[in-house]
Amino acid sequence: MAYQYIVGGVIASLLGFVFWYNSLVRELKKTRTSSMEFPVENRVKKTGNGEVAGAIDVIIVGAGVAGAALAYTLGKDGRRVHVIERELNEPDRIAGEGLLPGGYVKLTELGLEDCVAGIDAQRILGYDLYKDGKSTKISFPLEKFQSHVAGRTFHNGRFVQKLREKAASLPNVNLEQGTVTSLLEENGTILGVHYKNKSGQELTASAPLTIVCDGGFSNLRRSLCYRKVDIPSYFVGLVLENCKLPHANYGAIILEDPSPILFYPISSTEIRCLVDVPSQKLPSVSGGEMAHFLKTVIAPKIPPELYTAFISAVEKQNNIRTMANRTMPAAPLPTPGALLMGDAFNMRHPITGGGMTVALSDVVVIRDLLRPLHNLGNASAVCRYLESFYTLRKPMASTINTLADTLHKVFSASSDPAMEQMQQACFGYLSLGGIFSNGLSSLLSGLYPRPSSLAFHFFAMAVYGVGRLLLPFPSPNRIWTGAKLIWVASGILFPLIKSEGVRQMFFPLTVPAYYRAPPL
Repeated sequence: MAYQYIVGGVIASLLGFVFWYNSLVRELKKTRTSSMEFPVENRVKKTGNGEVAGAIDVIIVGAGVAGAALAYTLGKDGRRVHVIERELNEPDRIAGEGLLPGGYVKLTELGLEDCVAGIDAQRILGYDLYKDGKSTKISFPLEKFQSHVAGRTFHNGRFVQKLREKAASLPNVNLEQGTVTSLLEENGTILGVHYKNKSGQELTASAPLTIVCDGGFSNLRRSLCYRKVDIPSYFVGLVLENCKLPHANYGAIILEDPSPILFYPISSTEIRCLVDVPSQKLPSVSGGEMAHFLKTVIAPKIPPELYTAFISAVEKQNNIRTMANRTMPAAPLPTPGALLMGDAFNMRHPITGGGMTVALSDVVVIRDLLRPLHNLGNASAVCRYLESFYTLRKPMASTINTLADTLHKVFSASSDPAMEQMQQACFGYLSLGGIFSNGLSSLLSGLYPRPSSLAFHFFAMAVYGVGRLLLPFPSPNRIWTGAKLIWVASGILFPLIKSEGVRQMFFPLTVPAYYRAPPL
């Protein structure tokens, strides 16, 4: 065990610099963020038919988590908002069921914390990790926060409906069911949208700013970003009943071949199971191959407390659902009059459940950027000013994105011995406790989003893995495997950092857009 203390000493000696740099960025960001309130005299009321009277300030396409939260936030600040959502009935999805503690803090900042009340949401304090018959507990660092701060898991549809109800309750927010067919563009500036309302009537809505957040299947993002969508795997979803997780208020992650398995409660009586399956190996549900795969390959890896309920859920054929896990780096095309956000703009692997946390963090950034602007009419000036959004969002977004995609790549099945050593190093590093597991859990929770800390801990994990191999007696084969482990770690992390943007991720103070002042 001596190598653990040797590696630990080296790691601890470097933490001071990382914390100092992060504190500098946070202090400068505080001075960058405005707290100006939009003028109360601009607030408007709805007409008798529920539409907002007067000209619209902002059109929001999509009323999912990002769209509904943004509509409420801008409406509360006095903006006249028109939200157009394709389907206003309660969604039924196996995604968007987990809110990290950092996401809950953002929800509170937006005044939307009551949206997790009355939907049987469950508190999550961390996760139990299982691998090769061993287990370790990862707890979120909640000690410095109020008692109500924790992760939340729930039925996605119930949460979304609460957000929509909150937004629609404001007199200056008009929530309408309709399908946006295209953006209204003139001379390179977006002036609004063309859409069909619920009765099929073709209409046009105009506003100085259109914010597109219509989800991962967006048909409007093609002119607003560089699209590079990848599907590394699928989630196979089941609902388990009449069972309990090994530890109350803790989810469970099984890190086994061929892929990770997640468990978390979505109500007081239901537990969601998500099995990650590589895209090229997805069995057929209708033909019965999926049920056979789950019973023969996955079931033996399930903890005893959940085994019987898992088998029962598999035998209910209509209980098995699949979902493509999409990833897409944020690569915006700044366009006057329009802004892209949510899953339409940026997606990461959902293994860490960070999507809603990133979305709510982005809403907070947009709110703070728009508050000083009394008039959105100068589309070019507003567009140039809002370019700072892409840098200001990076601490949370790049940390959650990179961590999620990195963990999925590390724990996906591989025949490479170096990758197996990387998996063992990751699990062993988290099992050390102290600054090692706390450092990663603080990043995973979304409470302390620091890209530099993420890179530090990832390579510290790789160094720990090399130490496991070389101590106490190195051999040529072990040295070669250790070198490959470092190479594998670099091959995982560096492309993800490149896609996020090195300057924006690690050196945001060097990006000119970071200092953009509100246009006069």
